[in-house]
Amino acid sequence: MEQQLKNDLLLRASKRLPVERVPVWMMRQAGRSDPLYRQIRQELNLPLERLFRTCPTPVSETDVEWAVKISLLPKRIGVDAIIVYKDILTPLAPMGAHFRFDPGPILNPPIRTQAQVDALQPLHQPSTQLAFTGQVIRRLRQTLDGELPLIGFAGAPLTLAFFLIAGESPIKRGAGISEKATPVFQMMDEAPELLHCLLDKLTDMTVNYLNYQIGEGVQVVQLFESIADVLPLQMYEDFAFPYHQRIFVEVDSQVPRILFAKECEYLDLMHRSGADVLSVGKCVDLGEAKTLTNGTVAFQGNVDNDILRDGSCADITEAVKACLKQGGRTGHILNLSHGLHRDTPFENVKHFINIAKTL
Repeated sequence: MEQQLKNDLLLRASKRLPVERVPVWMMRQAGRSDPLYRQIRQELNLPLERLFRTCPTPVSETDVEWAVKISLLPKRIGVDAIIVYKDILTPLAPMGAHFRFDPGPILNPPIRTQAQVDALQPLHQPSTQLAFTGQVIRRLRQTLDGELPLIGFAGAPLTLAFFLIAGESPIKRGAGISEKATPVFQMMDEAPELLHCLLDKLTDMTVNYLNYQIGEGVQVVQLFESIADVLPLQMYEDFAFPYHQRIFVEVDSQVPRILFAKECEYLDLMHRSGADVLSVGKCVDLGEAKTLTNGTVAFQGNVDNDILRDGSCADITEAVKACLKQGGRTGHILNLSHGLHRDTPFENVKHFINIAKTL
């Protein structure tokens, strides 16, 4: 029997059911802006792949415990959900694409030929290939004991393809796309069949990966299309949208499924993806979006993450007020336009949660 949640605000909001208050959590909430996280990382002195993936083999019980502890750090500031601490690149390792972090992700050589794409292995036994992730999820559910819902996630196929083809992060430290992404756009123009072949493989993996997380106990899943903001409409329609649709058709619909597309203005395509919740950026007016979708989907977002980094507590309060007003009381999960910046003052993070719950 499924464990009864003490705080099910996120699940009810995802289903557009009445809530006493709008639930709140943040992307990258268990990470670099938290001084306790930085302290733990410094004390552990472990490469990120040890805490993100199935390294080493067999699974280290100690590494599982640290991944659980880090995942749970935001609980102390009052968030309404916990997200599993891992990276979108996690499931690429068992496929044969082993990124190392130095400090950012690096794949050498990058995936750019048909032979390399053909050599990528399917994720056919996630319980074995991603045993670490499964153990972390089970331990988190056990530790939470129904206190908060647990969110699992995956990178969308095109976002993963950008990393694989670039061989490192295609996103600049500040914002925008790096010149390292040039080979991806070249492949779109010169070898679209090869890119679609890669995206097909990544889509199959993503479906298996998300369903595996659901089977292990996550109660919500989110798909991250983190490069949506650099895609012209035709590219998004050709190389992102069809794979979103396939994923949401095949991923277990018993749990809410969120599509996050970074600063994406193509609301109609996001809506047609089949996701239950659309996580939108600051470029979208939530009130207008709810009207356009006629109450058929819930929304997540969309306080500007720059305001948390650069603004005052008063600025954050006003931004939250405006967001809640646009989002309405039903069918809205308060979140940011994107993840927390690493240099966001932690006092601002705590204020965001506190004011959200107060309002």
